Amino acid sequence: MIQTTKKRWWRQGIVAAWPICLGYIPIGMAFGVLAQKAGLSAVEIGMMSLLVFAGSSQFIAVSMIALQASAVSIIATTFMVNLRHLLMSSALSLFLKDARRRKLSVFAYGVTDESFAVNMIKFRGGDWGVNQALTVNHTANIVWILSSVVGGIGGQFIPAGAFGIDYTLIAMFICLLVFQLQGLRYVLTAIIAGAVSVGLALLIPGNSYIVLGSIIAASAGVFMKRGRSPAQESGRAPSAETADAVRGKGKAPR
Repeated sequence: MIQTTKKRWWRQGIVAAWPICLGYIPIGMAFGVLAQKAGLSAVEIGMMSLLVFAGSSQFIAVSMIALQASAVSIIATTFMVNLRHLLMSSALSLFLKDARRRKLSVFAYGVTDESFAVNMIKFRGGDWGVNQALTVNHTANIVWILSSVVGGIGGQFIPAGAFGIDYTLIAMFICLLVFQLQGLRYVLTAIIAGAVSVGLALLIPGNSYIVLGSIIAASAGVFMKRGRSPAQESGRAPSAETADAVRGKGKAPR
């Protein structure tokens, strides 16, 4: 019975993770190519993907390595970029209250923008737990590491800037954003995030505009949600039964 349950967890997690993996293969290979052009060996690329496992930070770190930036500046920059993980982890913690600390530690290592998006949708839909979420995280992790190493090995045969490799990460984030736009509030929040981030990028040096833009947009989204009913949130008009219940003319829906 336990083995059957584990197989079900793994199957559900792998099925949910495969779209992420399909995206990670070209992006991981693109990262490997760029890292190879920056002077990293295949082993170093694999170790970075294993220890860091944060695509955007790895792309930034490789760019800074190519520019011969200091280790302190690279660490500080990637730390600021990854501060968004505090927001993602806080949102996921609502669904992981009963998980053991050991599992939470392993789970926290595997949280990325993509796994966060998939797991949040699954958690909200119900019938999803930490074991399935762990499978999603680490299936994606394995694919990312292997893809980056393959890219690092093959990078010596690919000219720099070929095939639009520099744009792959941006394209993936755009795709993730589109799938999250499930109502007017989400669209407005995305617009605010983009506008604020661009404005701050023009005013503030460094990469802090990413975190500040996320916080401001998330705060605006919470403010817009206050006072809105679920029907308004989804853009649907309330049913006749619900309207009668609000006016005191009928029973409230169960």
